[in-house]
Amino acid sequence: MEYEWILLIVVGFFAGGINTLAGGGSLLTLPLLIFLGLPPAVANGTNRIAILFQTASSIAGFKSKGVTAFPFALYLGASALVGSLLGAQIAIDIKGTTFNKILAVVMLLVVLLIVFQKKTTSLEKIAERTTGKHLWISVLTFFFVGIYGGFINAGIGIVMLLLLPAINRLSLVKANATKVTVAFIYTFGAFVLFVLNDKIDWKYGLTLAAGNALGAWFASRYSVKKGDSFVRGFLLVVVSLMAIRLWYF
Repeated sequence: MEYEWILLIVVGFFAGGINTLAGGGSLLTLPLLIFLGLPPAVANGTNRIAILFQTASSIAGFKSKGVTAFPFALYLGASALVGSLLGAQIAIDIKGTTFNKILAVVMLLVVLLIVFQKKTTSLEKIAERTTGKHLWISVLTFFFVGIYGGFINAGIGIVMLLLLPAINRLSLVKANATKVTVAFIYTFGAFVLFVLNDKIDWKYGLTLAAGNALGAWFASRYSVKKGDSFVRGFLLVVVSLMAIRLWYF
């Protein structure tokens, strides 16, 4: 049916934008893929194609605006890659039934953290902490980020946008550029495992990826133009809606 392809591109576009600006786009794409008839494990694997295209497009979009995260993002990405292999294997072997409600509670806690944390505008005047002990703290932390990213990925972008300013004093725009680079690296590892276990629908995945990549390109450039205040407001709205959806659906 033709509507399936249109739906995949449209939802992919919005998911790509949401994932680039904050996180949680997979909470749109995963249910859609399951609704279209894919088994949960195959939907999970298929969604990784879209994430790969989306993050690659985001990296290019940020770079076109002069925002890069190298080599810091590579260190975090390498650590997250190791974790993602473990998480993806868990996703292939085990089905969770109560995880959505647990994640809903976590997202509500994230909302509180966003509301009560100090304004990130002051971070622009403070030196970034991307070396020494703060680098190693992030490397260790992002190993666990990778485990969840490999498992299901949904909402992990929001967590990364909290960790990077808190630990490394990155602005939200710079944290976003770092986030998409890390996500690209660890998603590739998870993607390989899903391919090896034949958990990919290539037609749906590539169609969804086209929408994701387009949305990510526009969102990455727009977020740089609007700055941290825009990203913060968008983040609050997305996290709140995501928590409600996880709890009631």
